[in-house]
Amino acid sequence: MTTMSIGKAWEEAVAFVAREASLLFPVALLFVALPGLILQEMTPPELAAWFADPKADTIPAMPPGFAVAMLLTIILIWFGSLALFALALRPGISVGEALRLSFARLPVLIGTALVIAGALVVAVTMAILLGVVLSLASKPLGATMGLLLGFGGAILVFFASVRFVLLNPVVIDGRTGVVESLRAAWQLTRGHFWRLLGFLFLVMILSAIASAAAQAVVGVLGGLVAGPEGARLAGSIAGALVSTVIQVYMLVMLARLYRQAVAA
Repeated sequence: MTTMSIGKAWEEAVAFVAREASLLFPVALLFVALPGLILQEMTPPELAAWFADPKADTIPAMPPGFAVAMLLTIILIWFGSLALFALALRPGISVGEALRLSFARLPVLIGTALVIAGALVVAVTMAILLGVVLSLASKPLGATMGLLLGFGGAILVFFASVRFVLLNPVVIDGRTGVVESLRAAWQLTRGHFWRLLGFLFLVMILSAIASAAAQAVVGVLGGLVAGPEGARLAGSIAGALVSTVIQVYMLVMLARLYRQAVAA
């Protein structure tokens, strides 16, 4: 099996982004950064506080309008991500063509998400039923098994998220349906789990540090000009912009890794 080269993917991504920045960044800003920023501004304070420090016993009520806005934001970001992958995988394609292709393949991506979510719901339901049955026999046994099942479920979700990391390029680059796309994405990452995990971990750390630094610096400047509210808004915008830049490079790198996996 050919080993994925993160270094080669990085070199190709840097060259591609430098060449096609005028196509990539407007799409990323309009369909990835802007929807996320708008949703962030719409988030009720108590819900934002819970997202920062989630506790199972103090889940705040989610306004119906916010739930709809969150769903639309997710779909818009998926749409933008597919368009970015189309631009990265098909050199010479126009932005209009990439957006049309993304719109055509978006139902498949939504279908894969529903299948994965359905599988998780079934697994969680079975785990809860097993925990209830064991609790009827022995409460300590049921509690222990509940902790083990919860830990195992978290590991399973984490593992699946890495194995399906090439799902978006599979969907946008092919003509297959939901099940075939899931199968292809799973096959392409076989034997590359740890390499992909390391790559995603580095991107996550880099994005968190860079976004936090930009948010802090620009937030201070915004506070000097427009007070606390200006500091918060300026910091949020700066953090979103930096995060979007890093995400563009990550998506282009994933496109190059996808090409390596297909060639192998």
